[in-house]
Amino acid sequence: MIRGTLLLLFPLKSIMEKLGCGISASMAKSPAHGSVIVPDWHETAEGKEYLTCILRKNRRRVFGLLERPVLPPPVAIDTASYKIFVSGKSGVGKTALVAKLAGLEVPVAHHETTGIQTTVVFWPAKLQASNRVVMFRFEFWDCGESALKKFDHMLPACKENTDAFLFLFSFTDRTSFEDLPGQLARMTSESPSVVKMVIGSKFDQYMHTDVPERELTIFRQTWGLPLLRVKSVPGRRLADGRTLDGRAGLADVAHVLNGLAEQLWYQDQVTAGLLPSPSENAPG
Repeated sequence: MIRGTLLLLFPLKSIMEKLGCGISASMAKSPAHGSVIVPDWHETAEGKEYLTCILRKNRRRVFGLLERPVLPPPVAIDTASYKIFVSGKSGVGKTALVAKLAGLEVPVAHHETTGIQTTVVFWPAKLQASNRVVMFRFEFWDCGESALKKFDHMLPACKENTDAFLFLFSFTDRTSFEDLPGQLARMTSESPSVVKMVIGSKFDQYMHTDVPERELTIFRQTWGLPLLRVKSVPGRRLADGRTLDGRAGLADVAHVLNGLAEQLWYQDQVTAGLLPSPSENAPG
């Protein structure tokens, strides 16, 4: 198993300087979208064949910490396993995001996560360079903000051996967006090589957004991090009107799962010395 914007630009710079994180230091180069993972492979006939191992009669299969999908011998593939810590203010949709990625029901009302919740999600993806298919195993760690503040051991447990940080903000909560520089500094100061991605939740409520597109653009340019969007709308249902449509649900979150796979695989290649580090590619 493999281990794995702001219109007010000057205030943003000031905040970052106070936090001790210069703009140049925080701009880690990310791979271009689609340069590592074939983006729409899951929609091909071959991709759909592999997806059958995480679906059962168009319903998503739920996997425990020690479980894994079973593929027929002719299509057996390697598994790349990663731990991902989901960070963000209370109420931005961390638990809802993980539920959508796992094909589970999204909670209707917000309830603070009382401790650490772990969820395993499997995702097959095809590598651009080798045409090889890899099964990515994402182990998401989600912890309530109150628990993190109350118990000193929670945050170190979540950060230990973490391969990626997912930083969430809500399009309907401007303060959660303004809190991102502080989160990035607190969470990643001791782990500069850990993959970092930003996700904006409740994108379907964009008409009521508190975060204009121009500010997102400046944030991306400043931090050099991938920024994805997810919707909060409930997942589509099968004909019975009750059961979540697993295949449709995968289509809704494929861009997030592919994005994670791309960033993590690229980072592994850099760490293994198979690709030059971003600093080696930087102009002198």
